[in-house]
Amino acid sequence: MGGHSAVKLVLVDVDGTLVGKDGVPPCVWPRVEALRAKGVRLSLITGRPGRGETLGYARRLDPTGLHVFESGAVVLALSQDPHGPPATPVHVAALPKAAAQEAIRLARRLGLPLEGYTAQGGFYVEGDSPLLQAHQDLLGLKAEGADLLRLEEPLVRLQVLAGPEAPLGALLDALPPGLTYHVAESPKMPGVRFVSLTKEGVSKLSAARLVAEAYGLSLAECAMVGDGENDLELIRAVGLGVAMGNAPESVKRAAKRVVAPVEACGLGEALDLLG
Repeated sequence: MGGHSAVKLVLVDVDGTLVGKDGVPPCVWPRVEALRAKGVRLSLITGRPGRGETLGYARRLDPTGLHVFESGAVVLALSQDPHGPPATPVHVAALPKAAAQEAIRLARRLGLPLEGYTAQGGFYVEGDSPLLQAHQDLLGLKAEGADLLRLEEPLVRLQVLAGPEAPLGALLDALPPGLTYHVAESPKMPGVRFVSLTKEGVSKLSAARLVAEAYGLSLAECAMVGDGENDLELIRAVGLGVAMGNAPESVKRAAKRVVAPVEACGLGEALDLLG
C-alpha cells in the first residue's frame, strides 16, 4: 500500500496489539522481517517487564534494537554479541522512594493485589490473589513473594491488578504526588485492569522520544501501533498513529488509521501500510 515511506521506526504495543488471547498471530512475523529488510527499525513498547516471553518478542522484532518496558521506566538495548550481555539497560527511571512507599501502603489498605518491579529485573508480589498467579502465567515469569516496603533494590514500577469490583477510583484519587499512572488491559485476562505506577513524567511517550533520538529520528518519522488508553498520547504524537480494531473509541479517534482487531492480524495490516 505504501505511502508512509517516511516512517523509519515502528513502536509496537504488546497486549491487544502484538498478543491476542491465543498469543501472537503467526501472520505477524513475516511482515516484521519484510519491514526490517527495508531498513525500518521496530521497538517493543509495553508495560510488561523486559524478561521472559516479552524479551523474546523484542528479539524477534529487532534483535539488535532498543525496546521499552515497564511503561517507559526501562529502555533496554539488545545485543547478539556472544561475549556480552544479551540486554543492557540504557535508561532507568526509578520511583521516588517516599511516594512508592505511600502507594504500597495505600494499595494494602484497599486490599488490592500489588506487584513491584526493580531496575535489576526483579519481580515481586504481595499477597496471594489468584490474579497475581494468572498474571505470572501470562508473562511466563515466576514472581517472588516480598514485603515491598523492605526491598533493597530501587523499584522502577508498581502495578495494581484490579478486578471488576476493585476500588480503583479510591486508589487513583489518593495517589501520592511524584507518580504517574497508566491503565492497560490484556485479552489474556479479560475484565482485569493493570494499573502501572511510574515516576511522574515517565510514560511510553517519554521513552519513545528517547528511543527515536537514539536513532537520530524525530517522532514525526515514527509510527505507533496500539490499542489502549496508555497508548493514546503516543499515537497522537507520532507521524503515523495506528489503532487496533479492538481499541476503545477514544484511541481510534486519536489515530490516523484503524486496522483489524489483534486476532484478525491487525498488526500485520498495520505493518503492510508501512511496507
